[in-house]
Amino acid sequence: MGGMFGNCAACALDDCPPKARGFISGMFQQGYALGYLLVVVFQRAITDTTEKGWRSLFWFSAGPAVLFMIWRFFTPETDTFLRQQDRRRASREKEPLKIYQFSSEGKEAMRKYWLVVIYSVLMMAGFNFMSHGSQDLYPTMLTVQYGYGADRSAVTNSVANLGAIFGGMVFGHISTFIGRRLAIIIACILGGAMIYPWAFIKGSGINAGVFFLQAGVQGAWGVIPIHLSELSPPEYRSFVAGTAYQLGNLCSSASSTIEATIGQKFPLRGEEGDVYDYAKVMAIFIACVFVYVILITFFGPENRGAAMGVERDEYLVEDTDDEKSIEDSLDDRDSKSHSKHHEVAV
Repeated sequence: MGGMFGNCAACALDDCPPKARGFISGMFQQGYALGYLLVVVFQRAITDTTEKGWRSLFWFSAGPAVLFMIWRFFTPETDTFLRQQDRRRASREKEPLKIYQFSSEGKEAMRKYWLVVIYSVLMMAGFNFMSHGSQDLYPTMLTVQYGYGADRSAVTNSVANLGAIFGGMVFGHISTFIGRRLAIIIACILGGAMIYPWAFIKGSGINAGVFFLQAGVQGAWGVIPIHLSELSPPEYRSFVAGTAYQLGNLCSSASSTIEATIGQKFPLRGEEGDVYDYAKVMAIFIACVFVYVILITFFGPENRGAAMGVERDEYLVEDTDDEKSIEDSLDDRDSKSHSKHHEVAV
């Protein structure tokens, strides 16, 4: 599973026009929230009503994966990937392929982009803490601390994921116009403003809090696929984006354990004994994470509008709002290259 994110992000964004990248990035990333929403529904429909419990949900979830494998098998490669292959093939005709050429190219890319790789890992650690810190123990807080039933908890978590889908597409799209970093910062500020209703309101008003907090969390996430792709080495976008994402995920894997451990320091007296104050712990935790993400994003780089293919290293593309000039310059270069090949063929 760890190998899919980088490849899927590259495949989804390779051929996107610059003006559509932000929206497609948000839509792509919110496949996560849509999957979470479906699991909430199926968990209530399958896990709680079948003899095998959670095992039934695992068996059911294996089916869509097979369908996606079949669908992807019959989907062609992107034009950007094919152009990269053509350029590689042309360079190999001029210079025979060396055994360690791929390795040396990888080392050269890391030499040029090593700071970006380190920054991406640190940034993704914050983003993964942000999502897991706001999601993993939230159902436990609703059912254990606030006494929600299974149906009410499912409704609240469904509303949260609807907010995530909304926020991801909206902030992903506006990042095209206001910049990737500014969109992430605004999304984090929105999420921070919703911490109190998300954590401390027990009535129906909590649904508004969870909707807009997850709109902030996943709104920031909606910018990530395109932001990472534009920062990464063109030929190693899948590797850098996927590795940064998974290393960040590794760093945040202990988030629920951290929250549960800290929660033991804030016991509440419940009807059946001590109940931990998950709301207070999660509110403090997610507030700290929002601040971290805002700071690392503010001081980090941005490469909005960068070319997705190897032409980024071969042809200087400035970070500008004039995406059309970028496209025209690159298209003109490609057309000249095709004309040259045609003349040679003739």
